[in-house]
Order: sequence, then structure tokens, then C-alpha cells
Amino acid sequence: NTVMPLFFTDSIKQAMGIMSFYHLRQLPVVDKQKFIGVVEEEDLLNFNQDDLIESLKESSAIRKIATQEDQHLYEVMQLLVSQKISMIPVIDAQEKYLGIITREDILQYFTEFSSIAEPGCILVLTVKKRDYSLSEIARIVESENGSILSTNIHNLMDTELIEVTIKINKQEINRIVSTFMRYNYTIKASYSENDYHHLLQERFDHLMNYLNV
Repeated sequence: NTVMPLFFTDSIKQAMGIMSFYHLRQLPVVDKQKFIGVVEEEDLLNFNQDDLIESLKESSAIRKIATQEDQHLYEVMQLLVSQKISMIPVIDAQEKYLGIITREDILQYFTEFSSIAEPGCILVLTVKKRDYSLSEIARIVESENGSILSTNIHNLMDTELIEVTIKINKQEINRIVSTFMRYNYTIKASYSENDYHHLLQERFDHLMNYLNV
């Protein structure tokens, strides 16, 4: 709700200024709290900058793209990717405008959901798909007095392997690494707390690409 929607009384020039200020390529159009549609920066360049948003009502410049308030986050992410937009409006069953969700909002949620705020280290394992067992991985970590805070699984294309990324609530994981190696797990990489931000962005990109497929 920090980003104000456009109204019919706003000019195209004002809309361009708001997009520039918030670093968004699209903005929602609202009329008396009712969601009308989405306008895109590229389309607005084709109109007189002094014209009002209302003049676009009957044109294809306003697209009806929105998500319902009860849709799952993954569906929202899929819409962002498939429609190639930087934000998506949220509406209720009566098409009342509630606000927008941006890509940055989703990344922030994904960050919090992945326990990034919790202290610990990251371990990346590779394992054959048929041998994957989260319960066994958790048992190995717990055998060294550790706990798994979050997990992420990524299929390695054209192989029978999967990559398992786990965040562990310990700063020192050498003993855990050694235990995994005794159980014939391949340790692809380990990351300190400072490296986790970069890894999270990579995992987020993988997820967005997967939803796009």
C-alpha cells in the first residue's frame, strides 16, 4: 500500500513520474476503489503526456491483470513471470483494489521464509534422486547436535542427481560435513552466513525460472 495507484484524473506524465520514483514498469489504475487494470510504461510513451489516464479507458493500454487475495504465493510468482511485470495488483472478490505485490516483496518474503535471519551455515549436497531422504539428512545433522532451519531442492538438469541445500543452526559444521561424507554424500559447497545472501538470490532465480517453465 506504500505505492499509490493511478486514478482517471492523473495525467500520463504524472504516471510516468510515479513509475520512475518507485522503479516500477507498471502501475494499477483504480476508479473509486474498483480495480480497472494495469498500465505499462512502454505503452504510455505512445500517448500525449498531458492526456489523462481516463483517456486510455477504451484502449488496449489498460490490461486486466490482477491476483485474488486468497491466491497462493507461488501462483502470484507465476503470474509475475508469465506476464513479465514488476508488480501485480491484489483485489478481493468484488474487484476492490487492496494493494500491490512487487518482485521485491516476494524476495523479502522468500528471505524470511528461508530463515535467513537465523544464525547458521549453509551446506549443499548432491544425491541421487532415488536415494534422497530428508529424514536421513535430518538425522545426520541431529547426530552432531545440529538442527535444520530450512531446505531447498534443485533438480540438476540431464542428470539423476538433485542438489539439496540446507541451512543448519551451527556456525561450525566441519563435524557435520565429515559425517555426511562417511555416509557417502557428496559435499558440493558450504557457505558462511555472509555468503548466504548470494546463495538465496540464486535459489530465488531458480524458482522463478521453474515457475516460468
